[in-house]
Amino acid sequence: MDPKIEMLRRLKEEAKLGGGQDRIDAQHAKGKLTARERLTVLLDEGSFHEFDMLARHRSHKFDLQKTRPLGDGVVTGWGTIHGRTVCVFSQDFTVFGGSLSEVHAEKICKLMDHAMKIGAPVIGLNDSGGARIQEGVVSLGGYADIFLRNTLASGVIPQISVVLGPCAGGAVYSPALTDFIYMVKGTSYMFVTGPEVVKTVTHEEVTFDELGGADTHAEKSGVAHFAMDDEVSTLLHVRKLMSFLPLSNREQPPSRPTNDPFDRVCEKLRHVVPANPNQPYDIKDVIREVVDEADFVEVHAQYATNIVVGFATLDGMPVGIVANQPASLAGVLDIDSSTKGARFVRFCDAFSIPLVVFEDVPGFLPGTDQEWRGIIKHGAKLLYAFCEATVPKMTVITRKAYGGAYDVMNSKHIRADYNIAWPTAEIAVMGAKGAVEILYRKEIKSASDPAQRMQELQDEYNESFANPYEAAERGYVDNVIEPQDTRKELILALRTLRNKVDENPWKKHGNIPL
Repeated sequence: MDPKIEMLRRLKEEAKLGGGQDRIDAQHAKGKLTARERLTVLLDEGSFHEFDMLARHRSHKFDLQKTRPLGDGVVTGWGTIHGRTVCVFSQDFTVFGGSLSEVHAEKICKLMDHAMKIGAPVIGLNDSGGARIQEGVVSLGGYADIFLRNTLASGVIPQISVVLGPCAGGAVYSPALTDFIYMVKGTSYMFVTGPEVVKTVTHEEVTFDELGGADTHAEKSGVAHFAMDDEVSTLLHVRKLMSFLPLSNREQPPSRPTNDPFDRVCEKLRHVVPANPNQPYDIKDVIREVVDEADFVEVHAQYATNIVVGFATLDGMPVGIVANQPASLAGVLDIDSSTKGARFVRFCDAFSIPLVVFEDVPGFLPGTDQEWRGIIKHGAKLLYAFCEATVPKMTVITRKAYGGAYDVMNSKHIRADYNIAWPTAEIAVMGAKGAVEILYRKEIKSASDPAQRMQELQDEYNESFANPYEAAERGYVDNVIEPQDTRKELILALRTLRNKVDENPWKKHGNIPL
């Protein structure tokens, strides 16, 4: 064999070993895959093409020149998922703990620049101890170089962060700038400052998992969109998510064949809304009944559960679902649900994914806690997102649509394209009890039987206002339909909206209330 070819092959085999077999064994002992093993699960078989396999760091501080592993702690390149090109990087914890160096950052930046040129998503598999301390400010500069690219790529190409190990300090801000964050229970964590620093500064004692584990960020902070049980299921779920997303903002989402008839009658919806207007029901039952083959991929499932967001298809076409959840806080809008919904709406709008809204909202959550923490500002985020969106937008009012929340939830007044209501819809300024107490306070007090008069007035109010017909008279809803026809109505409307064109006034950018 030609000695030069032999040398090349030897170097590539060395690069594939990362930090060596002992460290690979240690990674496996923690229940974790190696950087390259992860890519074999994520990508179509045999599709990975690597960049910069032979790159080495160039630092001489702290005797680093004596240890110069090939690849420098990150595997970068491109491959395919379902036959479509994606750019990927996978940090290698077996090399310097996956720490980010100047060369490590250069590899990621090069990959992201390439992704922007070709219009391909970036999927980052994060497993890193943070900045490489020995390299000082150049490693910090490397993070900032990545942050800039995350920001410039936002809304241009989908960005997905998969946290499969530690992610601390400055390292957390790159995932935070991306569109979706996955975490694995028990093996991944994210925080700005670790438990020891927290203990020193605030005297709180907290574990790694409590401070920044997958469940913490999926349920409490909302940082993580998905908390998964293991690495393999996580990577397979990323493949599933990609089936709904376009490769860039220059193309349409990928349609897929379905055997689910467009005009299927949704029998379960005939009786899904309880007769008692205060009784809850699960809006996910409605969503699954309407979408193709009951296939709904929920996003942020454990956070702000009073609103439901996620992806599905209708007639084979990807759609983003936003729905109030009567089974959680009666579906009321609050700070967390508004922020959750707004970010999802803006993602869908950026990538030409039509929006379908299922509305059953009694209003905004009252109380000093919400007001003092800025429900006005945060609720305005959801309003802004719907107003700004130019994708096809459809709304189904299943029951309550009260007050300002009616306006916010993709009403006709903020450029929704097709708004329909069920006969059970109640479109009003507020519920009967509150309205009657305001309108007839004196009359109720002077009545011989205040409780009976209160009930009579509520019944009158409900007959006049707790229905969809005044809104229908004014064109605020385009149609009142029988619930079982919901799927057919949405699909027929979606077909007419495929070539929708809507534009916002020219601007550098708006000033969304943050």
